[in-house]
Amino acid sequence: MKVAVVGATGMVGTVMLQVLAEQNFPVSTLIPVASERSVGKEINYQGKAYPIVSMQDAVNAQPDIALFSAGGNTSLEWAPKFEAVGTTVIDNSSAWRMDHTKKLVVPEINANELTRTDKIIANPNCSTIQMVVALAPLHKKYKIKRIVVSTYQSITGTGVKAVQQLENEYAGQKGEMAYPYPIHRNALPHCDVFENNGYTKEEMKLVRETQKILDDKSIAITATAIRIPVVGGHSESVNVEFENDFDIDEVRKLLHESPGVIVQDNPDVNVYPMPIYAEGKDDVFVGRIRRDGSQPNSLNMWIVSDNLRKGAATNAVQIAQHLVANKLV
Repeated sequence: MKVAVVGATGMVGTVMLQVLAEQNFPVSTLIPVASERSVGKEINYQGKAYPIVSMQDAVNAQPDIALFSAGGNTSLEWAPKFEAVGTTVIDNSSAWRMDHTKKLVVPEINANELTRTDKIIANPNCSTIQMVVALAPLHKKYKIKRIVVSTYQSITGTGVKAVQQLENEYAGQKGEMAYPYPIHRNALPHCDVFENNGYTKEEMKLVRETQKILDDKSIAITATAIRIPVVGGHSESVNVEFENDFDIDEVRKLLHESPGVIVQDNPDVNVYPMPIYAEGKDDVFVGRIRRDGSQPNSLNMWIVSDNLRKGAATNAVQIAQHLVANKLV
């Protein structure tokens, strides 16, 4: 299996390589791709050095699968060129997510919809992935009517520049700013750019992508996305209103039995999900599960996951694993 990793030197690309190795993905030839300034440099993968190549050289190599994490404009330009040579592209940018001709995939939920004709597959936004992994089994059982979500997002979602900003602020040094304000000892209610409706793109991704993945545009969703000085992962406070009533113990049982979910919900002994413990793990952690007494059929929960792994790299590799296992590439 010839595998290209586009954006191999970035934060998500680096984790993609780690996950491919950890999962023993059947890579016969690795084709790392990065910006022109990195071409010719080498990366190490499972003890072997691989030269970084240009985008065109990667297309010419006709990989079986290309994992993209290089930004929306790059994906819009180059994913079709890979598709034209028979490569299946799994794209981590927002470029194709809301394209009605492309599938937006979280393997635990809708990988079975993929076919051999799907040559550009969209990987959802990190905050969306962890939320829908936890909510999909509950939606199937009780039918979600409305979601109110507030996110508390890791700076790693912004990238290396944000991590450097936080480190500089810890050290009391001036440097390049990823955000319009300091992030150390702060919380910014500003993830991505603001749209005309007053919501940010990150907030609207949670709305639009959730409806698409769960295949239900009737779900009412409102979101507030906040950036906090955390590295380990994203946290979400989620309030869900269902059409049908539920038993709280049954909810915990459903979540416990759902693939990719780990229930951490024993507040009597201070057990609940936290990003400091989610970092480096591939699961979605759910806790603080409790009935909302203010309105019928409503539930509160706290959802945490490593945004670089399940929120990006791991989800993409899991899609690739599904394609290989089902002989779709």
